Amino acid sequence: MATRSLAALLQPDLILETTIEQLPLSLLAKYQLRGMVLDVDDTLLPTWDAEVPPNILAWLQEIKHQMPIWLVSNNLNHRRIERIAQQVELPFLMGAGKPSRRKIRQAVQAMNLPYNQVAMVGDRLFTDILVGNRLGMFTILVQPIISRRFDGKSWVRNLEFWLARQLGTPLAIAPSPEN
Repeated sequence: MATRSLAALLQPDLILETTIEQLPLSLLAKYQLRGMVLDVDDTLLPTWDAEVPPNILAWLQEIKHQMPIWLVSNNLNHRRIERIAQQVELPFLMGAGKPSRRKIRQAVQAMNLPYNQVAMVGDRLFTDILVGNRLGMFTILVQPIISRRFDGKSWVRNLEFWLARQLGTPLAIAPSPEN
């Protein structure tokens, strides 16, 4: 695999201006994706919550019958991540240390799919997108799901975007899912 610049490694294949439940199955099919690795905190639910919102549950119910999905979180709280995984009836790995590739590899290998047919979906450039691009996955950046306007982490995301742009990453917003 050719060496890619950090700017290229931070560029998602797709940037949605919405949260994850607006990611339609038709868009996944358009890119010939057959599996998905999902970040948990701020991608599926706010960091401190343990109950998956009904709209996310409904979205996952539709998608998981079409393709294998794994939850892979950097979070170290095993009980919380396990409880979330049980609600959505999906396998999970926690303490991933993204952008480390180890646990993402484990999830993709369990799906028995090539990396380029698996989407890495998350809300962070320097963890979710970076690890997915390092493995040759199709990366999708979504807007975070937050419970409070100032959750204490939005500044980190803003800093990531600023740094990525300083490195030359275009971070262009993708066309709407209908296109």
